[in-house]
Amino acid sequence: MSELIQLGASRPKVPKPEDLKLQFSDTAIAELEALLTHYPDRKSGILPGLWIAQREYDGYLSPEAIAEVAFRLNRSYAEVEGVATFYSMFNRKPKGRYVIEVCKSAPCHVTGSKNVSKMFEEALNIKMGETTPDNIFSLQYSSCFGGCDVSPAVKINEKIYGNLTMEKINEIIDMYRRK
Repeated sequence: MSELIQLGASRPKVPKPEDLKLQFSDTAIAELEALLTHYPDRKSGILPGLWIAQREYDGYLSPEAIAEVAFRLNRSYAEVEGVATFYSMFNRKPKGRYVIEVCKSAPCHVTGSKNVSKMFEEALNIKMGETTPDNIFSLQYSSCFGGCDVSPAVKINEKIYGNLTMEKINEIIDMYRRK
């Protein structure tokens, strides 16, 4: 169940316009404006604006990030937040530097993604949906990302790994820790 609709849960505070501290870099502003030339109106730029905001705001969409997108596109906060909360590809909480996504599509499930999930949980000492205390790794499920040929597959940021064993998982984790 969504954390926003749980009984007693409160919505994130919407920043007041006078308290808004714009954080987009000049490069991000130029990128957004260039992307907007490909759309019929500014509303159509919400998704690209959210992608840019997620990158500019350390990998997740805080209320301030959503407010900046709304400001830059001249849209309401509620409209932009509605898009951000609809799509699972946007992070609403801070994530680790490396996001490990375990595919849960049918081919990966049949070939053992549940076991791979357990191996990552054991190796990182966290549960699915959590982030390591050092903020290096986040572990989450994902839909298919096209690694069926090496299933069960995981994606770490943009790199896909497959045919995993506990030994390979430990090697991968060590490699990322050294980066």
